[in-house]
Amino acid sequence: MKFYRNFLLVVVSMIVLYIAFLIVSDFNVIREKIFDFNTDYLPIILLLAPLSWVIIFFRWHFLLKNSNITVPKKENFKIYMAGFAMSVTPGKVGELIKSQFLKSKYGISRKNTVPIILSEYFYNIIGVLAVSILGVYYFEFSWYVIIFTSGLIITALTIISSETFFKKFVNLISKRNFLKKYVSSLSDSHIILKKSTRGKIFIISSALTVAFWLTEALIVYFVFLSFNIINFEFFKIVAIYTTSLILGIVSFLPMGVGVVEGSLAGFLSYEGVDISIALTLVILIRIFTRWYGVIVGLVFMKLIGGFSKNLFAQDKN
Repeated sequence: MKFYRNFLLVVVSMIVLYIAFLIVSDFNVIREKIFDFNTDYLPIILLLAPLSWVIIFFRWHFLLKNSNITVPKKENFKIYMAGFAMSVTPGKVGELIKSQFLKSKYGISRKNTVPIILSEYFYNIIGVLAVSILGVYYFEFSWYVIIFTSGLIITALTIISSETFFKKFVNLISKRNFLKKYVSSLSDSHIILKKSTRGKIFIISSALTVAFWLTEALIVYFVFLSFNIINFEFFKIVAIYTTSLILGIVSFLPMGVGVVEGSLAGFLSYEGVDISIALTLVILIRIFTRWYGVIVGLVFMKLIGGFSKNLFAQDKN
């Protein structure tokens, strides 16, 4: 159960960081501002979040189907949602637990599913970059982040396209303790990763990822409206939000915590939003776009027996 102790340690650390964030930001002021939240928009926000999860689940479903992996859709959805609980891990590497679930429950080799999860990370970066470009006209700083992210994508494509570079990448990540059990599964799965990022599957997966990020951006937009902030165009909000997310991704911190919050609050303040309102927006945005999913993920983790001691009992590929 060392894995789950580490998971709990990460969660507790993030909660402590949020508490420190609130103390420094003047908790009383933020508490007062939160009461200004227009709850008329809450049902829309709470429905948009699950819609985004369904969109991204279909990407997972198509990627598995593309590799001739068949899992009952209902159970597959539970497994995918359980992975949300592990998004609090650095770089979201904890989502590799989906591969362990598929192995434990359906005997599907990790070497067939780990590269699919890696391809999901690749598509997430593709999607957030594409959505950022849509709003670059409204937020000049996005250009710098877009250029940097483009470099990441080129690097990823190079690794995926070359078996030599791929093996070097595998050797590099093998130094991380949590990833060791997956590295042997990954070392001979370059073909699957390449297959998951080519042709028709690339177009479908990229489109679904863009739809996911746009849906999440809509959640952010409605949070703005709930505080009667109507002077921000949708695509400007998209640019500011995705730029903060990219900064969080490259930080490799759990959910980019601290980096996303700080940069997003800073950008909003720079754009003329009162700092107390900006901090309140940031907290609610993160609750609805990330912590909502983590909590639901924990429920699904319980439903599929993710906290069982037997989950890692069999550790062969």
